[in-house]
Amino acid sequence: MSVVPAPLVPVGRVLLRDQALARIRTAIVSGELAPGAVVKDADLAARLGLSVAPVRAALTRLVDEGLVEAKPQSHTRVTPLRPRQVRDAAVVVRAMHELAAREAAGTATADDVDAMRAANARFAAAVDAGDLDAALDADDDLHAVLLARAGNPALTATVERFTPAIRRLERARFAAAHGRGSVVLHDRLIAACAAGDVDAAVATTTEIWTALLSELEETDDEPR
Repeated sequence: MSVVPAPLVPVGRVLLRDQALARIRTAIVSGELAPGAVVKDADLAARLGLSVAPVRAALTRLVDEGLVEAKPQSHTRVTPLRPRQVRDAAVVVRAMHELAAREAAGTATADDVDAMRAANARFAAAVDAGDLDAALDADDDLHAVLLARAGNPALTATVERFTPAIRRLERARFAAAHGRGSVVLHDRLIAACAAGDVDAAVATTTEIWTALLSELEETDDEPR
């Protein structure tokens, strides 16, 4: 009996695109690629050690995410910081995290609760150390537990799409100013999940994101 060989599936370009996307997104969120900076696919490809094709695909995705804007026959640049647009994104992300809490808090496992506690401990330590990068990573890890438990890919994709724009403004304007208050709110969220108290988990999630929105409301849009 003859064996039919498995078809060859091209994977390299997709993987390179995803790598380029992650690295360029991180550079934008961190401010390494500054708001308003003109970006050229050939220059980025050279810096990343990649061909132009995956970088171009990554930039197309970042345009969709709102982190890059392209004007035909003109330029491609990092989107300037526009607090009003970030506030709009934060409202959407808050709603998604509220939904995740509603879907997941009642079924959170002991391992989920332990993971959230560990993430909040790292978050608190990072806030005390003034390490904004570590604080934001730990914050993402904490909330990712409920996103994973909710098991809704559309919900997770929406959060992943809009959160980078929020983080970019947090890094540029707020540092860890609301961090200490967030440690306490995280503890309340974790306690609600441990108790299976869905209403308390949703209410605390709303409070966490409303606190951030209140800070965003205090900033004025700057025309760029």
